Amino acid sequence: MAATDFKDYYATLGVSKSASADEIKQAFRRLARKYHPDVNPGDKLAEGKFKEVNEAYEVLSDVDKRRKYDQFGQYWNRVGTGGWSPSTGGVDLGGFDFSQYSSFDDFINELLGRFGGGTPGGHTYTYRAGTSSSSGVGGGYGDFASGFKDQAATAGQDLESKLSLTLSEAFNGVQKRLNVEGEVITVRIPAGAKPGKRIRVKGKGQMNPYSRQRGDLYLIIDVQPHPFFQFDGDNLICEVPITPDEAVLGASIEIPTPDGTVTMSIPAGIRSGQTLRLRGKGWRDPKGGRGDQLVRIQIVPITNLSAIEREYYEKLRANRSFDPRSHLKQMKL
Repeated sequence: MAATDFKDYYATLGVSKSASADEIKQAFRRLARKYHPDVNPGDKLAEGKFKEVNEAYEVLSDVDKRRKYDQFGQYWNRVGTGGWSPSTGGVDLGGFDFSQYSSFDDFINELLGRFGGGTPGGHTYTYRAGTSSSSGVGGGYGDFASGFKDQAATAGQDLESKLSLTLSEAFNGVQKRLNVEGEVITVRIPAGAKPGKRIRVKGKGQMNPYSRQRGDLYLIIDVQPHPFFQFDGDNLICEVPITPDEAVLGASIEIPTPDGTVTMSIPAGIRSGQTLRLRGKGWRDPKGGRGDQLVRIQIVPITNLSAIEREYYEKLRANRSFDPRSHLKQMKL
């Protein structure tokens, strides 16, 4: 990543660097609702903003990722891969300025040239960070020579890559075109993919320059946050607001599900925070099954009452026989 490609995730979410986890979450939810594609159909600018907000939240909501981002800036996701960190290798890099390098590989190559005593034989071998190979200097170095000999009879290294999907893509399945080591491939993601699922793409990893064999590519599924649906194990959970009169008298309301709207009966006397279940309307199982959708009820007080609404509420208060606090009258220490 070039220095000019640096993304200020704090600025993206509109929070300070000292923001708490709750402040970051609140900022994300506000922006996710504002820019979500369902709210802005066909708006490419809003779609791009939505992706940027998701990317920023993914990093800043993770304690370890945020620590690395705060310490190393644009190179945060290069630190700690393949066993590398600024304190390993017997070289103290405290306070080192990483911004002078256009990429992590450039930094590694110069580091080895600086501390490895030159490039004997005139050959420098560079390997990608994040694999079992590392940067090294050729010509007379026994450890590297033996490593190259062993590699001549094996396949190339496996690669891992995170694949970010919308909730709709993960639920319904999707085909994605990816650029892997300069090759454009099409990958089919089955319906029901969940966060953290590993999908193997055989023979699309790194090529061994000696055996000409390729390793495998492993795609790690990441599902973007959704403003309404959330995962709850094999189920989905959502929160639905209802009015006080619906809570008292009961009601039939429409509830969004991943594949359409359904009508749900709200029982009379339901309390705020209670959860109702829509069986078979949750997350898809790759084997063809279906989880449940859990609907958490939130009773919302009415604001901006009309004159007639206020009149009836005052009548209710004047004639109400039920006292929800009657049990507190005898309460003592």
